[in-house]
Amino acid sequence: MTELSTESLALDSQLCFKLYAASRAVTRAYKPMLDQLGLTYPQYLAMLVLWEWEDVAPIQPTVKALGKRLLLDSGTLTPLLKRLEQLALIRRQRSSRDEREVHLSLSEAGRRLRDQVWPLKARLLCDSGVDLSQADALRQGLDQLLKQIKDGS
Repeated sequence: MTELSTESLALDSQLCFKLYAASRAVTRAYKPMLDQLGLTYPQYLAMLVLWEWEDVAPIQPTVKALGKRLLLDSGTLTPLLKRLEQLALIRRQRSSRDEREVHLSLSEAGRRLRDQVWPLKARLLCDSGVDLSQADALRQGLDQLLKQIKDGS
């Protein structure tokens, strides 16, 4: 085991802080694009999954499956989905077999919103000057980190 030193407790030595700061910076960078779409960042993430599922959908996408995919509990997800439904971007429908199960689907407006994202996201990436190969390597590293943390708990 590595010995702890005073330096290892410095804020800038903390991986958790770097991840937190990077997450906040990325969310801030996305804000102008999301404002144009009328979405918050968590709503955008939910829409990304629902758009993904349009191409390769589970048999019946559910709130539970979305929560699992986004690593969010139902208490966080329910108000977010209610708002997306109020914006007429999605539909929620209770299962006739089990009323605890809520199925999700995109509305036509929700499908059309996807087309608005492409040019805005391309502009965001160009304007940011982010090296896409570095971003991809970082994403792969974070995938490994998440897997190790999940497997270790």
